[in-house]
Amino acid sequence: MEEINPSISPQPEKKPAHPHSPAEKERIQNRLRRVEGQIRGLQQMVEDDRYCVDILVQITAVQSALKKVGYSLLEHHAKTCVVHDVKNGKEDESIEELLKVIQQYAK
Repeated sequence: MEEINPSISPQPEKKPAHPHSPAEKERIQNRLRRVEGQIRGLQQMVEDDRYCVDILVQITAVQSALKKVGYSLLEHHAKTCVVHDVKNGKEDESIEELLKVIQQYAK
């Protein structure tokens, strides 16, 4: 397993103000399992010496799938955790954190 990107410093673990519902968790897990399957498929393509362009097309599909998961999580965070923090007087800290994660995610 690869290491986490050291340029993205992990935040101290925080408990979400509004955890994901069981249905949301299942939807996210299903998407991640699909991505995991795509990654295994990519590994097999490399092992089978498949055409580079075909591999690159599949890499693009994996990146797109991960972006969709990320946008979903970002949307949930903004609509729940950030709103909760703003209502509880922690808007500066929460907005700063949101801006940082958007900036990191946009790279």
